[in-house]
Amino acid sequence: MTITNRMRMVMSANTETFVSLAVLKAKAGRREDLRAALLALIEPTRAEVGCLDYVLFEQRDEPGTFCMREAFRSRAALDTHIATPHFQAFAAEMEALLAEPLRLIVLDQVSS
Repeated sequence: MTITNRMRMVMSANTETFVSLAVLKAKAGRREDLRAALLALIEPTRAEVGCLDYVLFEQRDEPGTFCMREAFRSRAALDTHIATPHFQAFAAEMEALLAEPLRLIVLDQVSS
């Protein structure tokens, strides 16, 4: 299942704000390539109308494992993001960069 289909499936019943952590683990020798590809997503994604948050982290105790904290205003905003040329270009590279499938952790806000 592609990341695009996986993200759409998670969002199928939700029209509220979408908040998640995407966990991406680099293949051996591809850490810098994955880091560069993820950093290239930040500026154009933050410019999208429905983007509320898009921040990249790397696990301190596990170099090469990245977490993208992301929030979109609505499902429509997420769908727009998934369809952008910059995200589709990244999605096309994922198999070559990732040691395991992307893990998408969907979050529900509990406190303000």
